[in-house]
Amino acid sequence: MTQSAASAVSPDLPAPEALVHDLARAARLAQRALAAMPSAARAAALHLAADALRAATPAVLAANAKDLAAGEANGLSKAMLDRLALDESRLAGIADAVAAVADLPDPVGQVIDASERPNGLKMQRIRVPIGTIGIIYESRPNVTADAAALCVRAGNAALLRGGSEAVHSNRAIHAALVEGLTQVGVPAEAVQLIPSQDRACVGAMLTAAGLIDMIVPRGGKSLVARVQADARVPVLAHLDGICHTYVHHAADPAMATSLALNAKLRRTGICGAMETLLIDSAFPQGAALVAALIDMGCEVRGDARARTFDPRVIPASANDWDTEYLDAILSVAVVDGLDDALAHIARHSSAHTDAIVTADEAAAERFLTEVDSAIVMHNASSQFADGGEFGLGAEIGIATGRLHARGPVALEGLTTYKWQVRGQGQTRP
Repeated sequence: MTQSAASAVSPDLPAPEALVHDLARAARLAQRALAAMPSAARAAALHLAADALRAATPAVLAANAKDLAAGEANGLSKAMLDRLALDESRLAGIADAVAAVADLPDPVGQVIDASERPNGLKMQRIRVPIGTIGIIYESRPNVTADAAALCVRAGNAALLRGGSEAVHSNRAIHAALVEGLTQVGVPAEAVQLIPSQDRACVGAMLTAAGLIDMIVPRGGKSLVARVQADARVPVLAHLDGICHTYVHHAADPAMATSLALNAKLRRTGICGAMETLLIDSAFPQGAALVAALIDMGCEVRGDARARTFDPRVIPASANDWDTEYLDAILSVAVVDGLDDALAHIARHSSAHTDAIVTADEAAAERFLTEVDSAIVMHNASSQFADGGEFGLGAEIGIATGRLHARGPVALEGLTTYKWQVRGQGQTRP
């Protein structure tokens, strides 16, 4: 445990399992009250939370400075520090995202479908909150605000367990949010931050079946793998963001270069960053494309044909095709046409986000149809794999599974449904 994490553990707290269970019970009570509030009241509460977060900018940035200093002292990577860092602009964006969620259409109570049976029974499926959602996350303090806002808007209670790297930032953001939410009657227990960095709290959340309704992990591969292996509560997650961009032979060279640079280097530490570039052997500007990446500071690891493009390309190992670098490192392979690209993606993609760059509409449509990933793109940077960019407001995560929700998970993904049946005294024969 780091010094920062150790200082965040109070000796007066209950044991981890008792602590988590107490918080989860309080959350369940608060969630019932929250779900009963009118939609307009939940929206107003989030606007006040956004205002409180803006007003708390000096306190949040001071707390973040403590986390950054501790992170540097503990040897966090540049990518991790970038995820952790806040400034006035980023914090304003976080507050704006909370306000944007408040203005999104409320899915709760939405009628999914309706029918009438021959016996006169009227059936409806309507959207309802999931309940209490546990969010386990690392590094990014924005998750504290994003997760809280999405849960509240959809009538869910949030039980947040942030990483030790961002403990001071998370506490400052959480305090501001609760200050705003409670002004219009949202129970403070509807958004709780676990006040201990003891890792046993994670285990307690994962086994709190009946108290926590869903777990959402946001973090590195080891965290997500542990959650998926140990959880006794349903999990909404993705394990890796091994995202591909395939430059088809009919790609515009200038567009291909622009998209590749953005997909890899705009922010290397996010799950939508490109990790593998596939270049068609018939694409005429492969060498120039690779050179542009290297010139911008990207380390390129390539197969035998990619290494002929530029002497600065280093040999790729077998593991590179299955690695999420989250850094300015890129694996590059040369493929012989669309079939070869599709086969490579099928072998190595993590089903997160994969893109094709081409002017050939038929090739693009085949790629969009046949690549079995949560997000598939044509002539767009994989860095758009984000709920805000999809018009969903903030996201709680990106799901790569096939059940319940897939891709950026926002309000609709934080609801389930129930059946309402209306009769006039019908009995079953």
